Parts: sequence; C-alpha cells; structure tokens
Amino acid sequence: MEPRVYGVSFFLLLFFSSFSDSIAALPRNPPQKSSSSSSSSSGQINSNSVLVALLDSHYTELAELVEKALLLQTLEEAVGKHNITIFAPRNEALERQLDPEFKRFLLEPGNLKSLQTLLMFHIIPQRIGSSEWPGSGPVHHHTLGNERVHLGSKGSGEKTVGSAEIVRPDDVVRPDGVIHGIERLLIPRSVQEDFNRRRSLRSISAVLPEGAPEVDPRTHRLKKPAASVPAGAPPVLPIYDALAPGPSLAPAPAPGPGGPRGHFDGMAQVKDFIHTLLHYGGYNEMADILVNLTSLATEMGRLVSEGYVITVLAPNDEALAKLTTDQLSEPGAPEQIVYYHIIPEYQTEESMYNAVRRFGKVRYDTLRLPHKVTAQEADGSVKFGHGDGSAYLFDPDIYTDGRISVQGIDGVLFPPNEGPTKTEKKTTPLVKVATKPTRRGIVLL
Repeated sequence: MEPRVYGVSFFLLLFFSSFSDSIAALPRNPPQKSSSSSSSSSGQINSNSVLVALLDSHYTELAELVEKALLLQTLEEAVGKHNITIFAPRNEALERQLDPEFKRFLLEPGNLKSLQTLLMFHIIPQRIGSSEWPGSGPVHHHTLGNERVHLGSKGSGEKTVGSAEIVRPDDVVRPDGVIHGIERLLIPRSVQEDFNRRRSLRSISAVLPEGAPEVDPRTHRLKKPAASVPAGAPPVLPIYDALAPGPSLAPAPAPGPGGPRGHFDGMAQVKDFIHTLLHYGGYNEMADILVNLTSLATEMGRLVSEGYVITVLAPNDEALAKLTTDQLSEPGAPEQIVYYHIIPEYQTEESMYNAVRRFGKVRYDTLRLPHKVTAQEADGSVKFGHGDGSAYLFDPDIYTDGRISVQGIDGVLFPPNEGPTKTEKKTTPLVKVATKPTRRGIVLL
C-alpha cells in the first residue's frame, strides 16, 4: 500500500505544479509599448522622423538617390532601432560638380550595390550633433554600411567629415536623428575602386562602332580624330596642307569667329590690310590682284581664321607694271607669283633685319613649294632674291596686327630657275651641241 500511495501523490504533485506555471505564464495585463517599438514592429515610421524630413527637405537629389537605391526599408529599420546622423550633400554637388560618367555608373542597374554602399556611407547609426563634434584630432565612426569615416575640425573651427566640409550643421533636427549639410559627395574607397575597375575593363573590351575611314582631300591621307586644341593655339596641320587644292579651284569658305576652328576673324583682318594698301598709296595693283584677278584674299582670310600667320612681300605698282602680258596670261600664273611673295611666318622689318645682320643670308619658306626666298643685308636694308630679279625692302611695316604682316618691296620676285635668267640657260646647250662634231672629227683624224 505504501508504495502505491506514494506514487499517486508524486504524480498529482507534478500535475498541479505544471498547471500553475502555465497559468502564471499567461499575460493578465499586457504593458503598453513605446511609439518607437510599435512603429518598428508595424513597419511604419513616425511623421516626425528624420527619414520623413529627409524626403521632404531641400536635399532632393539625395532623396531621389535613396529611392532609386531601394534603401527606404533599410533606413526605416535603422531609425526604429537607434538614432542616426545623415550627411546630406548639396544639390549642386550632385547635379553639376559630380563627374557625369561616375553618376551614370551609379545609376546603372548592375551597380545597385555600389549605389547603396555610397549612400550608407553618409549615415552613422548614432546621433552626433554639432555640439558633440570632436574638437581635437579626427574621430572614427562606423557608418551604416559598416565602413569607417572620420569626423574632425579644421584650425579655423570648421567641422569636416571625411574630405567634405560641413556647410549647414544641424540643418534638420528630429527626435530620432539629425541631418548635416555637406559641400560635396563622400565616396568610399570600395566604390571608387569598383568604378575604376569597370571603367578600365570597358576601355579594354568595348568595341566602339566606327564608320568607314575618310580621306582628307587636302592631304590625301586618312582623316584622324581632331585633337583638342585650346583657343588661340597654333594649328596642328602645316599651312601647306591648309591651302586650297589648286589655283584653279575656289577655296573653301572661311569659318566665322564662332566656328569650331575660327578663333580669329580672318576675313576682317584681310579686308583691313587691303584697305591699308589702298590708303597707303602705290600698291593698288597688288590689292587688285588679291581681290579681283584671283581669289587669294578669301584664301588668306581662311588661313588666318584657322590660326595661321603670314607675311606678305607686296610689290609696289611700279614693279608690277614691268610684268609682261605673257607672264600674267598663263593659267595660275598670278597665283604662283603671289604665293612666292607670302612667307608662312610673322616677320617685321626689325626681325628680318636682325636676322640678316646676324646670319648673313636667310632663306624663308614660301607658299610656293618647294621654292624659298633668300634675304640678305644690302645698303642698310633687306634685299630679297638674286641678281637682276632682286628687290629691296622699300616700305617697311605697312600693316602689322600680330597675324598678318605686309612689307612693301620695289620689285617682283621669281624663283632662281625662272625670270630673266631662264632664256640664257636655254642657249647654253646649243653651244655644247655645236662643238660635238668638231671633237668627233679630231678624234677620227
């Protein structure tokens, strides 16, 4: 009997003790939860939250990136757990001061992780007001993306976060966080490395669509992409490649001052120096050749518009009057004569005289390839050409504006193999041919 009684008593004791524990575990009067915990459990945030203030603030560019990065739920959970500090860049920093290529990289669908890392780098899961800012030495804090950012102050008392300066401290203050306005975007090293890696891979593997190669009609070579030349810099092509294809063809119209290469108003400068020739007196024939007899005035304006400089050795009316009709009637003859009087450099009377005084003879390139004009000192002036076909610097510096220089001379210049000596060279072989039979007869004897 005793063992049975003791077993039943022990069983009843265990049953009542477990029943009493279960009753005690039931909540009689559940305690009221705080608003923050209820908001976090329900997935909604308070209207007075710092996150709502960010979406409604003047930091519209940052708020738009937060929505595109799908970070609203992550930020709601962070606000429900603890206070946060947001460093918001100005709209100007994201609109105009950010590299367009980097912004395009952030907004690509495949780079969503980089965009999220960049935005969470601007949020610290801790409330740090301007009064709690570290005064001496940088202090490191972990961001919401588990990266480190340092907060510090400059010598003048300006507060900084990373490489950016705080321009609007405590701009938005809410019970669960604070927003500081910063001057620029903070870029973590991981995002920068990812951007550099993607950019280098794109430059290596990408194949840009290109059209068929084009041939430049002036140089008869394949066109190359134009290099970036600053305004006012010397042209890339030599002046000979910029000339018109031939004297019988009209040159291309000169671009205006606002054109891609027309940094100078060449036509206005050419008209100015032609008017100067007419008003100076004694050079009307030269002006008539440039404007009426040929189209060289237009071509010279185009060259100056493209950045080239020229020096014109202008023969006076007395010298041009000595030209015969045969010398001017051949096709292209006037152009070839004028080309030989244009030097593709900017020279003045002083620079040419100093050159011939120092070096004796100086050979200048002309627009009539491959001929050059020789200059030397004679009678205290500069003498151009050789022998009877030479000319002296008669009216120096008729027109000088930094792009075009006009020097008056008293003769018409011709290359060494042309002009008066040409007929003398023709008669010389006839004498040699006449002596050949006499030599042959002497040998036979």
